[in-house]
Amino acid sequence: MSVQLNHTIVHASDRDAMATHLTEILGLPEAQLFGPFRVVELTNQVSLDVVEAEDFRPQHYAFKVSENEFDEIFGRIEERGITYWADPFHRREGQINHNDGGRGVYWESPDGHNLEIITVPYGG
Repeated sequence: MSVQLNHTIVHASDRDAMATHLTEILGLPEAQLFGPFRVVELTNQVSLDVVEAEDFRPQHYAFKVSENEFDEIFGRIEERGITYWADPFHRREGQINHNDGGRGVYWESPDGHNLEIITVPYGG
């Protein structure tokens, strides 16, 4: 049996703004509307289904990317003047990490979700 993640729901105060942030920064196609959701399709057939909510706790979403994709995404983060950190606790501002021989960086979505890109999975 093969178990795979298909989708997860991401809560946001503004569904469209959150979906746009994800697609623009990550370089993904425009999110499509499906019922109350804006569906952000990732390239591994997993989607982030963004829905509006009034009360939620920010979550962490990490994205594995290639070295070239890292450069492109990181470039968009810098172009937009988004604050970024090398660590999940936001102590090393303005730095990237080189954990496990790769590169990684964290930034916050408009609603405070802790977003991350990495080129090598942890422990890799």
